[in-house]
Amino acid sequence: MSIEIWLSGFFYLLILVLQIVMAAFGYILEPMPKHYESDAKLQNFDNNPKRFKISVVLALIEHFSIIALVMVLYIAFSPYNIIFGIVWTIFRMGEGLIQIYIEKDYWGLLNIAKKYSATSGTEKDSLFDSYCSILQTKSSRFVFAMICWSIGTLAFSILLVTYEVVPLFIGWLGIIASIFIGFLNGINLVKPNLKVYEVLSSIGGLVSILFEILIGGWLLFFA
Repeated sequence: MSIEIWLSGFFYLLILVLQIVMAAFGYILEPMPKHYESDAKLQNFDNNPKRFKISVVLALIEHFSIIALVMVLYIAFSPYNIIFGIVWTIFRMGEGLIQIYIEKDYWGLLNIAKKYSATSGTEKDSLFDSYCSILQTKSSRFVFAMICWSIGTLAFSILLVTYEVVPLFIGWLGIIASIFIGFLNGINLVKPNLKVYEVLSSIGGLVSILFEILIGGWLLFFA
């Protein structure tokens, strides 16, 4: 086993673990309408500023891990097909960079939360509107990041199936997950706030997580 393949599996699993820990610390990876319905999340940021800061640091580590994953995947698998290698590198690199850029505004939520707890009336409403605006912007950018994930993962999964690099069911699962996620987020671009989006997003998320657990585990332990 080459070190690049081992690292590919390691980063796949590391990213998943980081996402779980981020969520445990209160990080909002994909803002949903439920986050705009009350100020509970905003107040929680002010009540636990250390947890908020840790969650953002973990998020940044996760985003840079995506870029590291893309690089080792390119080294390990692009010799099979350079075109597919270029496609997944461009789009998954784009995914990571979009996510990193998002954090600039997201970090500002802590300052908004502090002011929100100390004010009332019209100013309080204005701060809550700012909070919602940042999350809505994050949500729209996250859609583009997921479309990048979809295209990049589709290219990589097609390579896995075409050259039988891993068991075929893993590659086909990646194809299914990437098409589903791409189609769903494409619809979300055209028609945001679709009522069934949250349910479908959860289903797509579970399929993509299963794929990344399987591909990560296979590359780390069996490749």
